[in-house]
Amino acid sequence: MNGLDLGLIGNCCIAALIDIQGRILWCCLPRLDGDPAFNALLNQDADGEPAAEGLYAIDYDGLELATQRYLENTAVLKTVLEGRDGSQLEIIDFAPRFMHYGRIFRPATLVRVLRPLRGTPRIRVRLRPTFEYGSVTPAITRGSNHMRMVGPQFALRLTTDAPVSFIAEETWFLVEEPLTLVLGPDESLAEPVPEAGRSFLEKTVAYWRDWTRSLNIPFEWQDEVIRSAITLKLSTFEETGAIVAAITTSIPEHPDSQRNWDYRFCGLRDAYFVVHALNRLSATRTLEHYLRFIKNIAVAERNRLQPLYPLTLGSNPHETTVPALRGYRGMGPVRVGNDAYRQVQNDVFGSVVLAVTQCFFDRRLHMEGQQQLYASLKPLGEAALASYDTPDAGIWELRTRKAVHTFSALMCWGAVDRLARIARRLGEKEDERSWREAAGTIREAILARAWNDRLQSFAATFDG
Repeated sequence: MNGLDLGLIGNCCIAALIDIQGRILWCCLPRLDGDPAFNALLNQDADGEPAAEGLYAIDYDGLELATQRYLENTAVLKTVLEGRDGSQLEIIDFAPRFMHYGRIFRPATLVRVLRPLRGTPRIRVRLRPTFEYGSVTPAITRGSNHMRMVGPQFALRLTTDAPVSFIAEETWFLVEEPLTLVLGPDESLAEPVPEAGRSFLEKTVAYWRDWTRSLNIPFEWQDEVIRSAITLKLSTFEETGAIVAAITTSIPEHPDSQRNWDYRFCGLRDAYFVVHALNRLSATRTLEHYLRFIKNIAVAERNRLQPLYPLTLGSNPHETTVPALRGYRGMGPVRVGNDAYRQVQNDVFGSVVLAVTQCFFDRRLHMEGQQQLYASLKPLGEAALASYDTPDAGIWELRTRKAVHTFSALMCWGAVDRLARIARRLGEKEDERSWREAAGTIREAILARAWNDRLQSFAATFDG
């Protein structure tokens, strides 16, 4: 039975989820919001057993025990499979990420390194991607050291030093020496497979350990904080600066609820929390990349904001369902796109302004054009003032009713309050006075309309 206790690997371009048996059950290509070539996580029976297609499995003959952990302070996952005969196989899974020619190298590539640890493990590789959300089985072609899986929109190439015929025909075979499997775009590998795998692994481990070394964290709970920070980092789509709310779609909020939403988009509220958390750890580059994303939104939208945006700011993510996938534990529907982008969620004005406020005060961030950035934020502050006491869907993203939500009003206050501070920083005294008056207006409304005397606490909605 398969649950959601899954290992996560990625490189800020793609991400993959791997279960305790070393099966890749979820991976969208060629980016975080792409077509899930590996989609078995959303094609399961009621007991959680995945379908035979849409996965990338290393089956172990006589499997008795499986353990899994990350290499320390990295996004590299190690799975150890042990057979009843005492044999052991180590699987190292990662997506390459490191500096190359002065820039980050983060290809849409998965690397698996298989190492026999004890005895002679006997395995079978089942490499079964599907395309178009499980509806298309790829055509397979082979070369001497590779096989190609060709779909309607793109093709995958596996380059390996394992026998290609064994993999293509899913033959059981013995692992007597280390093997490397590189799965990615349909491009030739520039160096021998073992050397490429070894080099990619060493450089990727070094990158993540350098990154975690730069984090500013206390001594308490370091393991948990570091792992959480890496997970948040893997939720970023670095090319545009967007941050996905989650790398999956259609995991039910609770069993049989049909509240199966696609979260592979940049939700402005979620992105604020990610940026805020990483900033507190001194991982400020995520903010700098996200700022680039926000600038493009602010210029295009002026005085309105959607709750979520596609990672490349292209077409809005209209919501549909796909029939080819049964859903997690058979609990469909599987949704692609998210109609929440149509909703009114007034807290997003605060989410954006609060996220970028640090740019005006943190001396570590070398950023020019502060006046221009401030000018692009002003319409959002004006919209926050106009919207704080108007009904919206709230943080619960209600699709059937609206109310004046206290949290939304509070975030609108946060937007104008921070703009007052920014105006003061920039010497805009008249603006500062205006924003402070606006913040006072919203504050008084919250205190007057959201406080519940009987409960001696703030209500979720105004006059609630």
